[in-house]
Amino acid sequence: MSIKGIFPIDKWDFETDSILTDLPAEDLALLMANKTERNYKKGEIIFWEGTYPAGIFFILNGKVKKYKLDKDGREQIIYVANTGELLGYHALLAEDRYPDSAAVLEESKIAFIPKTDFLHSLQHSVVLNRKLLKTLSHEFAVLANSLSLFARKSVRERLALQLIVIREKYKTNFQAGMPVEINMSREDLASLVGTARENVVRVLTEFKQDGILETKGRKIIVHEVSRLIEIANYK
Repeated sequence: MSIKGIFPIDKWDFETDSILTDLPAEDLALLMANKTERNYKKGEIIFWEGTYPAGIFFILNGKVKKYKLDKDGREQIIYVANTGELLGYHALLAEDRYPDSAAVLEESKIAFIPKTDFLHSLQHSVVLNRKLLKTLSHEFAVLANSLSLFARKSVRERLALQLIVIREKYKTNFQAGMPVEINMSREDLASLVGTARENVVRVLTEFKQDGILETKGRKIIVHEVSRLIEIANYK
């Protein structure tokens, strides 16, 4: 089932792939002139919070979690980035350290674009500058929505909403009626929702008993996304 028209997914997804979409060929070539590519294994760190950036990253294939650690070392996932998205450019623009860490959620192929190439491209591409500004504005709105979510919603509502958003990221060659498998550990899902693993397991069991989804090991298959939208109670 498509959620277009019944759920405002754009309020919860950064869509940073739009930065490079329709970028003039010469601008894209300038940006990618000296890129290198690397295959990452599940769980590998791309960059650590507090370190200085040497460039930016472009997800060619796979999924990446951006997260922060609290004083007790507990992880809080801020966002899940998908194929086609850029990572790490905020720190370069701010001329500062990375404000968060990034690690791959599954085997991924990621390109590294050197700092000099990124900044040089910004100086010469009006289109890239415009797209980047638009994306940064959109990301601010998404983060504002996320903050309000944690302040006002129950665990059940937050989990429903995050399952809706993550389901969109796991769509591959999607056609109407096809099931979508979410392959994410309960620990990562709990970190994304901002609760304990036990609470996520409990609510997932309730959703399963209600016929909203099924589980196969760590995989979650959503059957009734419209029910999740009702439970999320987004207004």
